[in-house]
Amino acid sequence: MVVVAVAGGTGTAGRAVVAEAVGRGFVVRSISRRIPSDERRLAGVEYTAADFRTGMDVVTALTGVDALIETLDARTGSSLKALPATTVAVLAAATRAGITRCVLLTILNAAECSMGYYQVQAARARSYEAVGIPASVIYATQFHDLVARLFSAGSKVGLIPAFTGVSFQPIATADVARILLDEAVAGLLPDAAAHHSRRAGGPSVWTMNELAEQWKAATHRRGMVTSVPLPGAFGTFLRAGKNLAPDAAVGAVEFNDWLQARQSLPG
Repeated sequence: MVVVAVAGGTGTAGRAVVAEAVGRGFVVRSISRRIPSDERRLAGVEYTAADFRTGMDVVTALTGVDALIETLDARTGSSLKALPATTVAVLAAATRAGITRCVLLTILNAAECSMGYYQVQAARARSYEAVGIPASVIYATQFHDLVARLFSAGSKVGLIPAFTGVSFQPIATADVARILLDEAVAGLLPDAAAHHSRRAGGPSVWTMNELAEQWKAATHRRGMVTSVPLPGAFGTFLRAGKNLAPDAAVGAVEFNDWLQARQSLPG
């Protein structure tokens, strides 16, 4: 039986990977610094507390693991600054544990954006590309969740932002989870390449204005869809279309379908 461990298994992407792995019948171990409360756990998952930054309980967490999928993330502060070193620690621990394949989730073309968060993601990918054990990198476009959060934040002040000249190719976390797990399983095969990368984009490219209108219609939230400029490195990155991969449209769930599904959930 294949044992799959998910580093960061309680985060947005990690939870989706854990759910996908359970659905496929794998032995699944979710690794995070804190074990989630009972109501946030999935049946059939082994939840393990470990800290790759300090090494605390990492040996126990990785014992017997065949494939390790890293979905660790941080947005600001010391945790973000530590992410590249944490990823190095993840790979070192995986090497010591004899893990057959490590897979990293990161952002498409992150190296081409000078914003700090993106440079951190690029550094992590370089560690996977250079490591001496079998490793893969999945370069994904932005999640549906991120795009929806942008609209939700703006609607609170009556303005739903549509950045001028910007399009997105958003992808569902469920689609990303499927792709990450596919890569992990393929990487266990005897003839698998030592290093492999794959780009993963959502099913379609939409202007931000189109996505904003979809969000407003689905959520029935008030606010005016408003074109606004986005200055800085991130704006330059987006307007150049560096966040898009139309030739890698492997996602299956459109933004509007994802929104509709969320609206139909109880509560």
